[in-house]
Order: sequence, then C-alpha cells, then structure tokens
Amino acid sequence: MNKGIKNLREKGSSVFRAGSHMLPNISLMLAEGVITSLSDMKKPFITIINSFTTQIPGHAHLDQLGYMLKKELEKMDVNVWYTNLGGAVCDGIAMGHFGMKYSLPSRELITDQIETILGAHPCDAWIGIGNCDKIVPGMYNAMARMNIPAIYVSGGPMVSGCDDKDLVSVFEGVGGHSAGKIDDKELESLAVCACPGYGSCAGMFTANSMNCLGEVLGFALPGNGTITATTKREDTIRQFELNPERLDLVKNAGKMLLYLLKNKIKPLDILTKQSLDNAFIVDMAMGGSTNTVLHLLALAQSAGIKYDIRDLNRLSEDTPNITKVSPSHPDVHIEDLHKAGGMGTLLKELAKLPKTKLDLSTKTSYGTLGDYAENSPDPDGDIIRGIDSPFSEKGGLAVLFGNFSKNGAVVKSTGIEEGMFYFKGAAVVYNSQEDALSGILAGKVKDGDVVVIKYEGPKGGPGMQEMLSPTAAIKGADIKAALITDGRFSGGTRGLCIGHVSPEAASGGEIAIIENGDIIEIDVNKRSMNILISDQEIASRKQNLKEFEPKVKSGWLARYAKIVSSADTGAILVD
Repeated sequence: MNKGIKNLREKGSSVFRAGSHMLPNISLMLAEGVITSLSDMKKPFITIINSFTTQIPGHAHLDQLGYMLKKELEKMDVNVWYTNLGGAVCDGIAMGHFGMKYSLPSRELITDQIETILGAHPCDAWIGIGNCDKIVPGMYNAMARMNIPAIYVSGGPMVSGCDDKDLVSVFEGVGGHSAGKIDDKELESLAVCACPGYGSCAGMFTANSMNCLGEVLGFALPGNGTITATTKREDTIRQFELNPERLDLVKNAGKMLLYLLKNKIKPLDILTKQSLDNAFIVDMAMGGSTNTVLHLLALAQSAGIKYDIRDLNRLSEDTPNITKVSPSHPDVHIEDLHKAGGMGTLLKELAKLPKTKLDLSTKTSYGTLGDYAENSPDPDGDIIRGIDSPFSEKGGLAVLFGNFSKNGAVVKSTGIEEGMFYFKGAAVVYNSQEDALSGILAGKVKDGDVVVIKYEGPKGGPGMQEMLSPTAAIKGADIKAALITDGRFSGGTRGLCIGHVSPEAASGGEIAIIENGDIIEIDVNKRSMNILISDQEIASRKQNLKEFEPKVKSGWLARYAKIVSSADTGAILVD
C-alpha cells in the first residue's frame, strides 16, 4: 500500500501530536486560523473538499454550501480544513470541441488531487462537495482509495427550464435547425430558457445518475441526487434562490460525517460487490447514463473488487425499467422524480421482484437500504411505475457482444425507440467525432445507416470524449439511424447509440477494420451486434491495419493515453 495512504488510515491528524518537533507545523495551523490555541490540537481534524467553480452551473453555488458547512462543523467542536479542487470540467461547455477530451481524464485528476490533499495534510475524516460529471465519481474513487471516514454531498440538480426544456432540448434543437425544422429565433429562444440556473442539468444525465447512485451505494444521504439546487419560481427565468431542503441536506451530511468518525465507519465497510450490484440494479430501473458503467467499474477497481461487465446483462434480465426521465422522457425531470419518492421509492418497489438480486440489508452511511425504502412512498404509477406495469421488462442498460465488440459495448436501452431494437444497415464510417458531426449536419447520413465513429476511445481520443452533438444532431433531424463508437455518450443521448466498444480501435480492436458500406446487424434484445463479413476477412483486415498514431503527443493527455485501460475495465489508469 502507498505509505502516504497507510499513514493517513492509521494515524490521521495524530501525526501532528507526535512530539515537540511538530510545533512548526502547528504554528502554521495557528497562522491559517484552523486552530486558535494549542489546546485545539486535541480535537479531530475534518477536511471539506469542495469543487466550487463558476465554470460549471452545477458548481457555481457550492461556495455557499461549503462555507455554511464549515460553520456548522465548527459548532461541533472539530478543527476544519477547507479546500477547493481544480481540474473540474463542465461537459456541456466542453462539448463539441477539443476540450471534451479532458473530461474523462479529469476524473483521475480529481482522485489524485484528493489523495494529495489528504496525504500531505492528514485528517481524521473528510467530506466531498461536488455535483457534475467526473467530479462525482472522482470523489467516490477517492473515498474508496483513502478509506478513512468520509461522506459525499452534491449541490443538487437544476430545475427544468421553460416549457419543460433542458440542455438536451438545445442540442437536439441544433439538429432540428440544420434540417430546417426550426428557425434561428426558435433555436436562440431554446438556448435562453432551457438551463435556468444553478444545479446539474435537469435530466437523468451522468451527473444526476451518479448523484442518485451515491444514495444506493451508501456514500451519500437520501435525497442527494434528487433534491433540487434551487426552488422553482414561475416569475423569473433565472433560478438562483437556494433550496432550503438542499441546505438542510448539506448540514445533515456534516452531522453524519461525525457519526461515521465516532463509530469508525469507513467507505470500504460500506462498498461491497453487493452494493455495486444494488447500484447497477437501480441504474437499470431508472435508465441512467451509460457513463455510470464506466464509473462504477472504476470504483470497483479502486476498492479492489472484481466486477465483470457481463454481470450487467444478468442483472438487467431480472430488473424492469420503472421510471423514465429526460432524455428518455423529455417532459419528466429530476424534480419530478423527487416528488414521486426518488431512490427510496425505486428501492421499495424493486424489492418486491421475486428474482431480484437487490439486497436491502446492505449497509450505508445512514443505516441500511431497507431503512430508506421503508420510509419512502409507494410508486405513483406515473413517474415511477409499479413492477407489474413497467416501461420495459428488462433494465435500462445493456451490454452487447459480437465480432467487433468482444469485450462488450454499452447501450442505454430505455432511450431506444420502438422498432429500433433490431437494426441492420450499411456503415458510414468516421475517424473522429468532428468528422461525424460535419457529415451528419451536411446530410450525408440517411435513414437506415449505421454511423461508426472510431478512434475515440480512452487511448484513441484520447479521453473518450462524449458525443452528444452527433447523437443529438441525428435525433433533431429525425434520422432513423444507429450510431456505434468506441467513445462514449452524454447521459443526454437517446436513440440507438452504442458506445464503449472494447477493445477500442487504437488498441487494435476490430472496430478499426469496419469500412464504409459494411453491413452491421444489431439485436439489442439478444445483446449482440456484428459486422456481416467472414472471420477470414476480419483477420485479413486486422493484419493490414496500420499502427495507431497518437493524436496528442505532449502534455497531460499524452501521458494519460499511454497508461489508460479500456472502457470495459472503467478506463482507469494502470501502471
């Protein structure tokens, strides 16, 4: 084990009480105001790690939450260190240009920064404040890696915009605009009103999926994923008034952290193979972002838990999809899911399944999942359906295997239209997201095509950038086409969009040999997809593949590309 982590786990802040030789260190603590006297050194040290930044709407209010939490903790007779993280990325603002390549790698930066902070300034417990995309799984990974008492709390989801619009409405509006379905004024109007204020974007996209699953994993309190950041007001477009319910949740998370510290409850006492199963089961039921697969597999690696991606199909078979939120149901948002009971109601209803592998006795930071479910309302039958009338009999995520996805590929099945679960068409091949988007907007993709975007995986991209722009362009233009990539999608993607193809093209995976005009057969219900050419032809094409030439040859992304694993193991960094 890393000696710094071992030191943190075994000693914490007691390293500063080792003798008079540590008085210089303590002198600096007096200078920064964390302690006011030498006697304060008897108190435990708590570290708040905040990801506040005005570059992300989901994080622009986290300074207010952080300082409130700091004051609350100081009332509880502990020493409080308070720090902010750098390297946070807004996927929506980074989308569609080179900046998106930094998004997935930022997850590793977040975790490494937290190790640095806690290793250099040992404390006894810590609380992470985050909200969007890679910051959330980065903090979860750090909780598992450092394994001292810890809890996570989010800034909450954004309320929906005017006429129940959200960010995806704007992206799909771009596709509609390119197809002549809406004019400039309509598109600009969408942009102005779709995202009204603070919070993680209003649908079941990556950030909200991971914030919701934090409740099921046990790393966050009930309501973490669904209590909105602000209160919704009808008299203004901009929503900046913080939700009192969210403020209470943050305060309660601070209190719970001290309970965890007092009782010596650590993340790896909570995170088990079963808790990961529980999270995936709820993910299937709510149709979460495909990115959750990447992040939960990476979390398993951080915890030293072996988790096979093939297990997802096993769980999906016995888990119906009982709620649909935007983008799968454009008029339903996280605020609606919260009113219907949120994760607690999902857990309560899923527990009724005769073959479920859900275990409500699993421990969490707040008790057990059963405690949460027992105190939650029954399904309303609309936003959350009963298990006897699901949206679909199988879960909202599926892993497809075939002759160019031997290690799997992931699709959000809840986002697929009726009639598209079986699809067969000719490949239209691109070697980058940018080329694909240009082709789609130029009308080069038609009904019946299978768009293939390769060399966008963890190594190939590098960084496995999200592809909401091309998928939204297809959807907005109402083109009946499939899309397959070794890259990944935003949680806002809907349609027959299959990502995470492994092995990726840059590693010599068979997706690299697909050519324009090749016929590809996709059968989601059978969990399969194949290129309809012979094994001999596949072998011949592979033999003639040129060695991949890295797209980025210097800086952090170049280093990342050299040591990142494939998507089927979570795209983690390996030695």
